[in-house]
Amino acid sequence: MTKLSVNINKIALLRNSRGGNLPDVLKAALDCERFGAQGITVHPRPDERHIRYSDVRELKPILSTEFNIEGYPSEKFLDLVHEVKPHQVTLVPDAPDALTSNAGWDTIKNKALLKEVIERLKKDNIRTSIFVDTDLDQIEGAAATGTDRVELYTENYAAAYPLNPEVAVEPYRKAAHRAHKYGLGINAGHDLNLHNLSFFNKNIAHLAEVSIGHALISDALYLGLENTVRLYMRQLQ
Repeated sequence: MTKLSVNINKIALLRNSRGGNLPDVLKAALDCERFGAQGITVHPRPDERHIRYSDVRELKPILSTEFNIEGYPSEKFLDLVHEVKPHQVTLVPDAPDALTSNAGWDTIKNKALLKEVIERLKKDNIRTSIFVDTDLDQIEGAAATGTDRVELYTENYAAAYPLNPEVAVEPYRKAAHRAHKYGLGINAGHDLNLHNLSFFNKNIAHLAEVSIGHALISDALYLGLENTVRLYMRQLQ
């Protein structure tokens, strides 16, 4: 079964909009685990506009499932992950002012940077994943960095899915096949939701994990967090 990692950034964004500790980010993470999620994802931005570095430090000792930290490998970010030692670090190429992740790495152009960072992370026994598009050359480039996994950036799939699901998923099938050929684990994330997740999961071989935040937290406003986590888990069975 593909694992569900819940990205709790949006819960932190809501908290930060009023100050204080409502909603409680730590409690929300523990609740997601209690409701069945097999992982928690956070993406601390340099301006800490949602998840704060202090949240990351407080989450690690209380979580019982896999902890995945996403981010651009700045020295500040790397200092944090070397201190916290999560199960997985997902490297994204976002600029500091990016609203959200909107493209995968150019793994060929950035091979030296990625290889150096991954070597550093592996010294702390941290599993690494690189955020990538479906371009097969970029998948091959990712393999050359020494990463353990790639995370397929699924915005294009989500946008095309309502028009033609088969056409939408085909580049991801090919990318997953190529990644598996090179011995890479396969994660996926961005704009996956209750409408398109099941089809994606059924059509992508060797899919290990999906990371979902915005859609899941939005659905929870109407359906409740417990029900929503379980509905997403059902899509992955």
